[in-house]
Amino acid sequence: MSQDSPFDFSILDQIGAPYRFFEAGEKIFLEDDAADAMYMVRSGRVDVITYGTVLENVRAGGIFGELALIDDGRRSAAAMATEPTEVVQIDKQTFLAVIRNDPEFALRVMSLLANRLRRMNKEH
Repeated sequence: MSQDSPFDFSILDQIGAPYRFFEAGEKIFLEDDAADAMYMVRSGRVDVITYGTVLENVRAGGIFGELALIDDGRRSAAAMATEPTEVVQIDKQTFLAVIRNDPEFALRVMSLLANRLRRMNKEH
């Protein structure tokens, strides 16, 4: 777990969540794509982007794409690796398994969402 991240990989490793690697500049997903997974950055960095504006830089231990598991909607932003990056892919079944093993994981995701929403409200 990174020092400033409330998320760690141990449960994801235990349940065998798949890892994916992306080169610098490679897209992970695009805005309006169908969404079926969230991601946790194991190493590297990901920019979350909408209309050419970087909304957030997600580093090791951080998560992105979590709305996909909450509302089953389409992607609200794009995500791109800004350097060589390894992520853990967390689909809905894996997300539910993590929550069964660590119920506070859901609270940490909700806290992250609340912080992002508060930050967006301050900026607009």
